[in-house]
Amino acid sequence: MFRGIWSCGAFGAAIIFGALLSASSGAFAASDDFMRIGGLSSQPIGHYEFCKRLPQECSVRSKDTSPLSLTQEIWQRIVAVNASVNERIKPLTDKEIYGKEEYWAYPVLFGDCEDYVLEKRRELAQTGIRISDLLITVVRKRDGEGHAVLTVRTDRGDFVLDNLTDEVKNWQETNYTYLKRQAANYSGRWVSIEAPSNLLVGSVK
Repeated sequence: MFRGIWSCGAFGAAIIFGALLSASSGAFAASDDFMRIGGLSSQPIGHYEFCKRLPQECSVRSKDTSPLSLTQEIWQRIVAVNASVNERIKPLTDKEIYGKEEYWAYPVLFGDCEDYVLEKRRELAQTGIRISDLLITVVRKRDGEGHAVLTVRTDRGDFVLDNLTDEVKNWQETNYTYLKRQAANYSGRWVSIEAPSNLLVGSVK
């Protein structure tokens, strides 16, 4: 259900995509448009337990880790899925839904940040985007609270899908401190994200 997306929404997405092309130098985006990945990092406990329940979700290995070639059609698809899931799923905490502090699951009617991420990842994968380009990402908000977003790896940069906004942004345009994300070559492994030197990066156990 993409109410309002394919009318003015698709037009707006096309304008933004055109701006992305204009901002790129030649066929490539600036290097800062891509997250800088460090070494292996700890797996969030919620993802670990999710993997125990659904091991097939965390055993995807990818030999080809080249980023997604971003076209206008794919961009519109990304924007539409982000807005659609944000509209359909209503925010509630894991404690309110499951009676647990941390429980990652595909949402039906309600979910918290990582549940939105899982659903967007699933729906975009169903359209043909590779799992290696759809990475669950852990960040810290400006108030210090942990948060999860979906990173889409493209040849135009790393873009973030967030349940707190329908706007799909390059990772540098957000106000988050980026901590870690799934490895592109193995969905059950996590790697650190090297933040700019002016940001203090912690870790989420």
